[in-house]
Amino acid sequence: MKYVKELSNKNKIVTEHTCESAYEQESSDYMIKFVFSGAEDCEINKRKLSIYPDSFAVLNQGSHYSSRIDSITPVDTFSVSFGKTFINDFHNTISNNSESLLDGKQAKTEPVFLESLYPFTGDMRFNIFHLKNQMEKGLNNEMLINEYMHHCLLNYYKIYNKEVVQKQDRLSFIKTKTKEEVLKRLTLAKEYMSSNYNQNITLEHIADYACLSVNHLLRTFKEAFEISPYQFLMQLRLNRAKNMLQNTSYSLNEIVGLVGFECPSSFIRLFKNTFNITPLKYKKSRLN
Repeated sequence: MKYVKELSNKNKIVTEHTCESAYEQESSDYMIKFVFSGAEDCEINKRKLSIYPDSFAVLNQGSHYSSRIDSITPVDTFSVSFGKTFINDFHNTISNNSESLLDGKQAKTEPVFLESLYPFTGDMRFNIFHLKNQMEKGLNNEMLINEYMHHCLLNYYKIYNKEVVQKQDRLSFIKTKTKEEVLKRLTLAKEYMSSNYNQNITLEHIADYACLSVNHLLRTFKEAFEISPYQFLMQLRLNRAKNMLQNTSYSLNEIVGLVGFECPSSFIRLFKNTFNITPLKYKKSRLN
């Protein structure tokens, strides 16, 4: 089941509830893609990544992408696209100070998203959940929908500042271009782990995908993200296990395998140390 809502200013919302779909196209607008349950496998400008409920992906205008869903249980996806006039006006507002805006000055650059996966948490999650709920109730008020779209962009820019600008500043390189290039490669490393977290991942696999040596990866990853690749992967697996315990009927042993752990006892110990509760107690608490 697919629903498309296009506004008069060319902003668009697309929701889909399906077990199977596949398409390939060029993004005509700036787009932000979310998944509320299950996973969507995408290829964005020849980069493969998977979107889960804990992350979202952004695409620039004109980006080539494909999407594939193949699941036993339905996958819920949600995307927002921004018309050119709307997003250019937003970018101009963000880029200029109040005096320049009153004088009618325009931004010198066009908006360019860093196409990657970002954490779907905080205000962004709150805003999108509310928008989705309103759309499901039949919301048709374009003024209110556009306010949600505006806040979606505001939240993305905040997340971008935290996930890109601040982490780039932590890197111990003098040249800005070097910092930008290294962070792009580290972002590839994060994408690889996020999309293949349930596989037998090695440091060599991650480093090769990010076009870095193993030791360069280890040093710069810790600088930028303040945790090691191994710690990032363990956090990812535990959080996705937590989501499965909360939202699926899989048994504990099934979840252990599905998130990439080989030993149930190690998983249980790490889960309890991280969340201060055993997996089974957590699952029971969510059922009550």
